[in-house]
Amino acid sequence: MKIINIVPGFGGTFYCGNCLRDSAFTKTLRASGHEAVTLPLYMPLLKRYETGTEDAPIFYGAVNIYLEQKIPFLRKMPVWMHDLFNSPAVLNYASKKSGSTRAKGMEEMTISMLKGEEGNQREELEALITYLKEHEKPDIIHLSNALLMGLAGRIKEALQIPVICSLQDEDVWIDGMSESYQPVLWDLMAEKANDVDAFVAVSQFFADRMQKMMRIPNEKLHMVYIGVNADIYAYSEPDKEKPVVAYLSRTNEENGFEIMVDAFIKLKKIPGHERTTMKVSGGHTGDDKAFIKKQLKKLSEAGMLEAVEFIEDFTTETLGDFFKGVSLLSVPVLKGEAFGLYQLEALASGTALVQPKLGAFPEIVELSGGGAIYEPNNADALADKWNEVLSDHGTLMAMSRNGREAVERDFSIHQSTEKMFEIYQNLLNQHSQNQ
Repeated sequence: MKIINIVPGFGGTFYCGNCLRDSAFTKTLRASGHEAVTLPLYMPLLKRYETGTEDAPIFYGAVNIYLEQKIPFLRKMPVWMHDLFNSPAVLNYASKKSGSTRAKGMEEMTISMLKGEEGNQREELEALITYLKEHEKPDIIHLSNALLMGLAGRIKEALQIPVICSLQDEDVWIDGMSESYQPVLWDLMAEKANDVDAFVAVSQFFADRMQKMMRIPNEKLHMVYIGVNADIYAYSEPDKEKPVVAYLSRTNEENGFEIMVDAFIKLKKIPGHERTTMKVSGGHTGDDKAFIKKQLKKLSEAGMLEAVEFIEDFTTETLGDFFKGVSLLSVPVLKGEAFGLYQLEALASGTALVQPKLGAFPEIVELSGGGAIYEPNNADALADKWNEVLSDHGTLMAMSRNGREAVERDFSIHQSTEKMFEIYQNLLNQHSQNQ
């Protein structure tokens, strides 16, 4: 079976859990003997994420589709101009600019992309179809998220193969748009869901949410937890003498970094936490610089900047050092998440979770037994929960051991890959029966 996993590329300036998940999943399929390829849209993949498409062109290059959307006559731009805007140098430069990952202002572009062959990027779609037919000849297409559903109808028509779609954090993008566009987008996504043969949500929380928003019938909806390979994460017990709280995600307002900073300042003022420190990693975009500067000033004025270690490298290969001795991980995302890969990376490393009662966080904490939940999602509640957990080392150690065991038992990437392959096989069987 040949599987093409179509994913949105990104500039690599910040921690992208969904990108890491997609790359690891395709690599595991390949290691299991299946023919699997990751094909990026918008931006090039970083070398460490590439899986079988090192020489493939970039389809729907971010600069080209933006210009085609905004300037109608450029929808027929000459090949040399198209290739120039699609060059790695131009795309990598664009990825580092402010606003490159901003939903606000991208409403019409998102609608156009979801319309597929009826949108303004139809020539990009036809180039992708030609490449799939002539160079890849897949048995099944897997779309990384539902914002890519505009591809599904034309792919099925041209290639006569099933299309499957993951569900992971699409609501974050839509919620970041102007309110007047949000119902239009949800209605369009519900319509385009008819072109997809099966959906796979990354948590039960998100399966329930997206089924309601996109009106997905039960028989099309599956739930498969994200998985990681526990063997690549070194287990490390929490440091009892010098506790460490950690944050691993893009350091922006939406992911709750300000709550993290404010909670750390409050925690340090509680007697007994004079030696507690904080580790931060996950990168940022140009949009985040002013926000980060404000947080650094806050830490400096509190005399606590020296107690915070900022680590630029957030690759999977370096997380062993990042999590070594870390007691707790918190990523207080303001509206919660569909899952949050960083949770599994922490649990596999022996780091307990302290997460807000939002999104899929309670589901993962309860299933793993590797952490605690707090509410409301503010600095006072987070600092209080940190203090409570760190003050009971026996409970903290139990959370540490439970988390590692849960990753091996319930969140193994090999287990999730097997479940996904079963879905693929069932789709192919149904497809052959219907022909």
